[in-house]
Amino acid sequence: MEMIIDFPGGSRVDAHFGQHTVATDQPPAASAPTPFAVFLASIGTCAGIYVLGFCQQRGIPTDGIRIIQRMHSRPMSGMIEKIDLEIQVPEGFPEKYRPSLIHSAELCAVKKHLENPPKFEVITKVV
Repeated sequence: MEMIIDFPGGSRVDAHFGQHTVATDQPPAASAPTPFAVFLASIGTCAGIYVLGFCQQRGIPTDGIRIIQRMHSRPMSGMIEKIDLEIQVPEGFPEKYRPSLIHSAELCAVKKHLENPPKFEVITKVV
């Protein structure tokens, strides 16, 4: 997979891949989320894809289901040390599926990559 990252103006930095563009920006005049906010959102939305799939496979309605993602930062560095994902389900959600719902969210590919991070190599190239 390849992404093209470009600089469309101001403090905007966009990523293009396939037929998609993810726009990012920086405050104070941000017209899009920051790259870090997009990264954090990828964790919850990835878990959400697995929760959605779990429910769809079993014919369980997703009305009233949502995930609340909370980040906990270290006071001195500001670095995130813990992320909580709380899957909220409506009254009447089958109790027997709650542990499996948690397991499905834990299958998230973004989470797995954070647990086993890739190596990075940054180079320059004259084109």
